Amino acid sequence: MSTLLQISDPHFGTEQPHVVHALRRLARSLRPELVVFSGDITQRARRTQFTAARRFAAGLGAPVLAVPGNHDIPLFNIVARIVSPYGNYMSAFGGNLEPEYDSDTFLVVCTNTTRPARHKDGEISCAQIARVCARLRQATPEQVRIVVTHQPVLAIRKEDEANLLHGHETAVRVWSHAGADIIMSGHIHLPYVRSLAERFSDLPRRTWCVQAGTAVSWRIRGDVPNSINVLRHARGDPACRVERWDFDATRKEFHCVSKNLLVLDRMH
Repeated sequence: MSTLLQISDPHFGTEQPHVVHALRRLARSLRPELVVFSGDITQRARRTQFTAARRFAAGLGAPVLAVPGNHDIPLFNIVARIVSPYGNYMSAFGGNLEPEYDSDTFLVVCTNTTRPARHKDGEISCAQIARVCARLRQATPEQVRIVVTHQPVLAIRKEDEANLLHGHETAVRVWSHAGADIIMSGHIHLPYVRSLAERFSDLPRRTWCVQAGTAVSWRIRGDVPNSINVLRHARGDPACRVERWDFDATRKEFHCVSKNLLVLDRMH
């Protein structure tokens, strides 16, 4: 059984040390094959915040695949936002803003949906959609095929519809045709797992939306605590298991609060 850990919106600069320690303990006990950071790694894209995030990532005991979020671009430093918007991000997490991971169990394709010209909205271009599509078509039948964006492609609450990724409708349909099993995102600090067929009735196969909450920041949403997602899959299994783990302030640890069985559709 292989394990993938999704950490989203930690917003280093607003992190809670006791939650950070608890998440590090959990990650090391799970021993994941891969850790995915789905954006908003920092609060204000400052070098010190990225240094703290990099130190945290290095202590998880697994490879880390990351994409930037809108908070990972300078907001108040206008010169940096124009001249070198990803400078601090790349110093901490490398120059590839759209990394990939390819193993016997998982194919993970990241796409950078942030835009320095936008405040917080995300956007996906035709070229990015095509690149991800081509990569998905190279997957093997045994791999769980995951696309990572920062902004979501499915909203379950009316107030979140304004946060949907610009261009998401085309992206979802094209990627589903190309074989995507999961589109994994963050941004809105609200965890949920849904079939994309709820919104897109014309999809040719099962494709799932996996949303993560905020991992370690005090900037939680309403009564939703800090949370992360854990994906488990055994090669050859026709399903993938997605678990939501929430932080319990009384126990000072993360614990599993829900499990979802995602059927992997291999019929085209």
